[in-house]
Amino acid sequence: MLSTFFALVVQLIAPTDVEATPAKAPPAPVAAARTPGCAEQERHQLDFWLGDWDTFEPEGVPGDSQARTHVDAILAGCVVHELYEQTDGLIGDSFLSYDSITRKWQQTWVTNFGAYMFLTGTFKDGVLTLEGTSHTKSRDLPHRITWKAEKGGVRETGVMSMDGGKTWVPAFDVLFLKHRDQ
Repeated sequence: MLSTFFALVVQLIAPTDVEATPAKAPPAPVAAARTPGCAEQERHQLDFWLGDWDTFEPEGVPGDSQARTHVDAILAGCVVHELYEQTDGLIGDSFLSYDSITRKWQQTWVTNFGAYMFLTGTFKDGVLTLEGTSHTKSRDLPHRITWKAEKGGVRETGVMSMDGGKTWVPAFDVLFLKHRDQ
């Protein structure tokens, strides 16, 4: 068996009288032109939130703005990006995207204080409702957040659970109104 193998190797490496011609490589395939963008109707459900905003307590006469928020469609309309800058130094950055396979929205939110939140959910009857867990330096807490057009702006309301989802308490309530240059 081994002698048969060596005989085969000798035949393969032995010189021949035929001059070797280099094989031509097949032409490289031409990549089809791709157009970036996310045209699904669902990806535009949050278009009402795009813009430059000041944030206020939603009840009563608006006092001073608590934060400035910029919300933009990025990556050819595939992602909604929020940059939230609170007057006390908290900065939050989030990315919201629609998953056309699961048919759900998802948000990743991080802050300059080390908090992280990942939420998923659906848009129904003009309201985006996401649920997930907020991870802080000391603990993880279930959260539920909603966004809806209200009072000429956008209202974002959050609740959290301190007992693993059995009961819910208010976490925040914010009204976004279009920024006006002073």
